[in-house]
Amino acid sequence: MKRRTLLQSLPAVALFPTAAWLTSDQEKAGSGQSATPVYELRVYHTYEGKLDDLLRRFREHTTKLFEKHGMKNVAYWTPTEEPLKGKTLVYILAHPSREAATANWKAFGDDPEWRSVRDKSEANGKIVEKVDSTFLVLTDFSPSLS
Repeated sequence: MKRRTLLQSLPAVALFPTAAWLTSDQEKAGSGQSATPVYELRVYHTYEGKLDDLLRRFREHTTKLFEKHGMKNVAYWTPTEEPLKGKTLVYILAHPSREAATANWKAFGDDPEWRSVRDKSEANGKIVEKVDSTFLVLTDFSPSLS
């Protein structure tokens, strides 16, 4: 599935819950600087037969760790058609800014709890073969998320 097709198929309504969170974080900053909220589209391509292991890891651990490190879970999808069906996880995270995203990912990667979860889930081999990440900002003609 091409990225453009994927983006066009994502319902904007799935992003509504994040608008208040992004706005409140900007207001809390209070530094006079207006950070631009960013959304991060991530596509995980798993090794054959490993999607269920990845979904379990996200369901039981990863989404909570994302929130712990300032990343807002927006929505998660699995494709219904080949060639991605059964081996791909697609999701969107929201960050208050691109700089915050960098800091959030560093803190997440350094978290001992995350490292333990990852190592245990990969005891029988690696799960994720490839990750695609794209940072996005809303266009001026996008429907309001507030």
